Amino acid sequence: MSDEQVPFDSELMTNPEPRCPCILLLDTSYSMRGRPLDELNTGVKVFRDQILADTLATQRVEVALITFGPVNKVSDFHTLDHFNPPELEASGDTPMGEAILTALDMLEERKGQYKASGISYYRPWLFLITDGGPTDAWQEASRRVRAGDNNERKAFSFFGVGVEGANMERLAQICSPSRPPLKLDGLNFRELFVWLSASMKSVSQSKPGEGVILPQTGWASV
Repeated sequence: MSDEQVPFDSELMTNPEPRCPCILLLDTSYSMRGRPLDELNTGVKVFRDQILADTLATQRVEVALITFGPVNKVSDFHTLDHFNPPELEASGDTPMGEAILTALDMLEERKGQYKASGISYYRPWLFLITDGGPTDAWQEASRRVRAGDNNERKAFSFFGVGVEGANMERLAQICSPSRPPLKLDGLNFRELFVWLSASMKSVSQSKPGEGVILPQTGWASV
């Protein structure tokens, strides 16, 4: 971090629990209109409700939401009791590269806030869902993802999920080779977000830095 003043966050002062940060990077481009976006909206609400059913996870899991089509910081980092997902609407193209870089910068700022407040944190998750491919420059995003999501640095875990129509070859070039993208089985968004919430709960109940066995990805196509 530089010498710039770190923004004050009252949530970090009132809740000293270690944090498990997760950024949702959701494709809301025009091609997602209709049922795909309806199912995605439902899935995000399921994720929130599943976490809220667990008292410890509610205190520790933090979520931020970024959509792309165009890039929009919908919600900054909040624990799930302060996270109110809006109804997402489809528009625009797929500026995935810009969205990923925005998320990575956002994460670095949040980690600085944790450190300034004396809050420990788990390895952050970035979870991207798309039904297309980037319509902007993506190479720098790929470089930063692969530099951060590797077994040496372990700066974060980056997950890429492709919906029907997604450019899986390009997504594989963005994701770390050790964590290749997965293809969603149909519009199984509900099961995907149930899995994500269960994974977040498992991580939040461990010790920071401790390995966690994640549930099987039954929502992914083989």
